[in-house]
Amino acid sequence: QVHLVESGGGSVQPGGTLRLSCDVSYPYPNWCMGWFRQAQDKEREGVVTLSSTGTISYAPSVKGRFTISQDNGKKSFHLQMNALKPEDSAVYYCVFDSERCRPEHLDDHNYMDSWGKGTLVTISS
Repeated sequence: QVHLVESGGGSVQPGGTLRLSCDVSYPYPNWCMGWFRQAQDKEREGVVTLSSTGTISYAPSVKGRFTISQDNGKKSFHLQMNALKPEDSAVYYCVFDSERCRPEHLDDHNYMDSWGKGTLVTISS
């Protein structure tokens, strides 16, 4: 069973930065984890995925601004979000699947087996 615990989030002005973290417990040698987000009245959107192979995939809307990383202990993941825009406002979910990432993992939230409770990110002046 996978447990996901998110932290971070909050409210900042446009151009600001935020850092999200996700503590994960998992018994699998292969995995795909990442972040999805859902803005009000919009569908869930893949933000980034990180595979146990080291492959990273970013959504075009965040590429160059967001960076995913994994700590040395490999049980925590972080999403550094820079140059934030009002359209980045959403509930951000840490997600996990027990398979290596495929392109579908970023495109379709149904490929992710486990979800955190979500953390709210608000970008507003």
